[in-house]
This record gives sequence, C-alpha cells and structure tokens, in this order.
Amino acid sequence: MAATLEVRGLTREFRGFRALNGVNLRVDEGVIHGVIGPNGAGKTTLFNVLSGFLKPTQGQVLLNGRVISGLPPHEIARLGVARSFQISSVFPHMTVLDNIRVALSARTSLGYAFWRSDRILDRFRGEAEELLAAVGLAPVAGREAATLGYGQKRALEIGLTLALRPNVLLLDEPTAGLSAHDVARVVESIRRVAAGRTVVLVEHNMGVVAALSHRITVLQRGRVLAEGTYAELRADPAVIEAYLGGAA
Repeated sequence: MAATLEVRGLTREFRGFRALNGVNLRVDEGVIHGVIGPNGAGKTTLFNVLSGFLKPTQGQVLLNGRVISGLPPHEIARLGVARSFQISSVFPHMTVLDNIRVALSARTSLGYAFWRSDRILDRFRGEAEELLAAVGLAPVAGREAATLGYGQKRALEIGLTLALRPNVLLLDEPTAGLSAHDVARVVESIRRVAAGRTVVLVEHNMGVVAALSHRITVLQRGRVLAEGTYAELRADPAVIEAYLGGAA
C-alpha cells in the first residue's frame, strides 16, 4: 500500500524543550490512522507541524513523496491537507447550508464578497447539500448554526473541512466534550466521509479510536512508543504503563 503521508525524524523544539523528538510515522493511503498518547505526548505539536502552523526544528513531512514541511498552512491546504481543530469555529448567524456554501466559494477563485454573495453561493447549493448529507446535517440545513447542539457543530466543522476537498483529513479531538449520543453521531459522520480519503485522527476517547482506526501510533514524551492495531496495543505492556503508570 502506498504511503500518503510520511514523517521522517521529526523534531520540534521550544527553547530547548523537545515536544517532538525524532518521530517517524507512515500513514498509508485510504486508512484512518489514529494518534494517541497521554497529555503532553506531542500530539497537538505533531498536528501543528503536519498542517504548517509550526516549522520543524529537524526532519521532514512528505505528502505523496513531496516535502511539505515548512510550507505555510494555506499552501499545505491547497495540496490537499485539511485540518479540523479541537474548538469548533463556524459562522453562528448563518444557516448551516450557507456556512458550507461560503466555504465552498472561498475555495475557488470567485472568493466571497457580500455584494454578490447570493449569486455566488447559489452555484454551490448542490455540492453543499451533498456535504451536509455526508455529515448527517441535511435535516437542519436551514437552521442558524448558533442554534445547533455542540455535537452538530462538530459535524458542521467536519463539513467545512471537507469543503476544501482534501485528500488527507487531520481530525484533532473531534469528539471532545460530546455526550455519548453526539459521539456516536460524529463517529458515523467520520466513517462516511473517510471513504476514499486518508484520515489522521488524534483522539482521547479509546472507544472512538477502536471503532475508527485501522492503525494507531502511540506517542509518549515526544517519541513514538508503539504502533499497531488497537488489539495489539491494548495488550502492549509499555502502552498500558504509559496510560496507567504501571497500575495494570
């Protein structure tokens, strides 16, 4: 299987502190690859480097064999890598449908301009409706985003990320703060939109990781501690100790 995303010897220092220390990672095409680890393991720093918000101190990130580490976020996004964040960010007083239509128009050379917005946005209705169906929000397309529950806002954020038409989707804690019902909704949305894409998933909820991930990398103190399937890792003594301090 071809690697879509590769990390080679990745190190990121902050005033002498190594948040990432020689990380190697291979994400194969079309899989959901989980990244887990205790607090402070380096997961968010890794995502910030992958998406261009931080430059590596050493090492490389490759997308389909091309070095992308050091490129600014907008250039990495144009190459097909899109990221969602831990905190939802939507246009609260626009409808759910218009949130998606604005994102679709911003991706094109048309851009978004208030004096011609209706004419531009009408071009994207069909595609926007398809995206909303993919994330389970078609029934609330006409509602203002501010009226959505937190889980629905997380699903909308995934829809906004998909508007970039990414080949690689970076999902940072997509179920953080959700109720059990909303977690199930978002997991199903991720499963649907992952078809035909490569997904890297940072997540604390081990049930979500088990349900979605084909392969998992465990980080600890900025290094790769272990890698494998969920079944393999749950029986790994080093992983158990990292999470439970040797109590198990």
